[in-house]
Order: sequence, then structure tokens, then C-alpha cells
Amino acid sequence: MDVGVAAALTALTLVSLPFLEAPAGVRPVDALGYALAVTAAVGTLFRARWPVVTLGVVTLATVTYLLLDYPYGPVMVCVVVAVYSVARRRPLRAALLWGTATLALLLLHVFTHPGALPLPTGLIPASAIVAVPFSIGVARRTWHEARSAERDAAEQQARDDERLQLAHEVHDVVGHGLAAIQMQADIALHLGRPEDATTALEAISKAANEGLTELRTTLAEIRPGTASGAGPERAPTAGLANLEVLAQRVRSAGVAVDLAVGGTSRPLPDAVDLAAYRVLQESLTNVVKHGAGAAARVEVGYEPDLVRLRVRNLRVRDPGDPDDGFVAGFGITGMRHRVESLGGRLDAGPVDEYFEVRATLPAGGVA
Repeated sequence: MDVGVAAALTALTLVSLPFLEAPAGVRPVDALGYALAVTAAVGTLFRARWPVVTLGVVTLATVTYLLLDYPYGPVMVCVVVAVYSVARRRPLRAALLWGTATLALLLLHVFTHPGALPLPTGLIPASAIVAVPFSIGVARRTWHEARSAERDAAEQQARDDERLQLAHEVHDVVGHGLAAIQMQADIALHLGRPEDATTALEAISKAANEGLTELRTTLAEIRPGTASGAGPERAPTAGLANLEVLAQRVRSAGVAVDLAVGGTSRPLPDAVDLAAYRVLQESLTNVVKHGAGAAARVEVGYEPDLVRLRVRNLRVRDPGDPDDGFVAGFGITGMRHRVESLGGRLDAGPVDEYFEVRATLPAGGVA
């Protein structure tokens, strides 16, 4: 209910009716005229909830008022409000139908009312009373629908981005753990000494446990009602502070990791810190899965405004295809999306006899 508008129209009607002049032939406002005008004003009370019913009540009261030859007055404003409400809150086709019916009924008084302008001039103001608020109402409804569609699209995009981000997180965590497990399993399969196979199986168990713990931590961050840090078991925070732990985990999978940190190490914004860690994690995972020579060099350089990352490893050369037909997969595409979303840049591909992943991230957060 729109109490404010209805109250204002009722007050305007009661205050102004006594001062309306009644030219020759026009009927002075009496009790019946007051009743019809107040009915039209009070009828707008439900214009938001039942706009069609409101338009019907207001139109019938107003048309009856005019056909009884009462003087023009605030009753016409009630029609304007009712027409606008229908156009604003109903689909165009239905609103057009009710607006046309209102116009047809309202035009009847032009042929009988003593105060109406001569035909055909008298049709213009009566038509404007319906056409103008109707046009404004349709424009207003169209604007609101466009805004609503934009909000829905933005919310859907946010949900899609969240799903993609989660997919990248799960891919990084699971892919890294499985790559380490696969390498250790291959070692166990090709060893002839039981004690060495036992060492490989212990590494598999450790890698699986670490991967599952980190996966549970990642999922707990997005689970409704789960606070950060809740639960009996929690993986180390994914960030450059745990880079040595990551390097040691990859070394245990049989890959020699040469780690070099340049510049002054310092805390980074959470999003940047996590992105940097995931880039190095995914790059080392690719070394475990695809690298030749089972060795990698990891470089992290802290600069005043950014942090630079580089992971280099020997690659398998195909003499017939010097560039190996390199095509970025889901992992590299996900890294690039993560870095670029923070205002950074990531390049990955063959460089001479090496494969390199190079990334720069703003040290102050999103650019």
C-alpha cells in the first residue's frame, strides 16, 4: 500500500474542492461530488499491490464525476497516478489494454461536459492525461527491468567466477598431490629392493595425506557456516612463506628443486600471496609430470612494487618440432587467469632447451 500518495491526494482533494469554480452549466460540487472525488483519491491506496483494480476504481469514480458535470479538479491527478502505476507494474501488452480502456471511458465526458473544450481540440488534454503518465510508467518499468537484468547478470558472473576459482584451487591442490604420488608409484614399481619400495610407498602416503589435508582446507574456506581455521586438522597456509615446504614436497617426489629468493622478503596481500604460491605449485607439478631431467630452478624476486616468479626446467626436445607444438592446458590457463585478475602477467612456453613459466604480480594488491 502506498499510504503517502493516497493521503496526499485525499488531502489535496478535500482542500481544493471547496474552491473550485463552477462556470455556467457546470454542477457545483456537492456531497456526491465529494464522495466520488474522495473515492478516486483513496482508491490509489492499493496502486502498488493491485494496480489494475486501482485503475478501475479511480477511472469509474472519475468518469462518473465528470459525466455528472462536476468541475475539473484534483480528481484528474488521481487518474494520472493510477495510469502510471499500471504502466509501471504490468507487462506492456496488458498495461496498454487497460490504458486504452481508461482513455476510451475518459473521452466520453468530452462530448457532454459543459467545461470541455470544443471538439476535436477537447480530445487532446483528455488523451494527454492518459498518454503522458502511461509513457513515463513504461519508461520507468523498462529502466528497472534493465537494472534488474544487469544485477542478475553480475550475480551470475560472480557465481561463475567463484566456481572457476574453486576449480582452479582444486586442480592445483589435487594435481600437485597426484603428480607426486604418480612419480613415487613409478619409482616403487621399478625398484627391485623392498626397502627402497617401502621408502617410496611412505612418500606416497605422505603426499596423499598432505594433498587431502590441503583439499579439505580449501573446501572449508567456501563451505557455508565453516569459519576459517575450524576443524581438527588444517593444512599450512598456501603462501610464499611455505615455499620451502612446497619445494621439499617436490624433492620427495624425485625432482631436484633449486630455490633462489632475491630481494627483501616481505608479507604480500593475501590474494597475491596465494596466487604466487599457486603459480609455483602448478609449475612444479608440471615439472613432475612432464619435465625432462627431473630438475627445476625456482626464482622469486621481491621488488618495490611487484614480485617476480620464474620456474625453469629442461624440456623434452623433438627435433622435428623445435617448439614442441606447445598449447597451454587448463593448469597454465588457470594460472594466467588468476595472475591477470590481480593486474599481473604470466608467460609460459619453451625457451631454448628449457620450459619456463614467468609471472609478475603487483606487490600492493590489485592494480
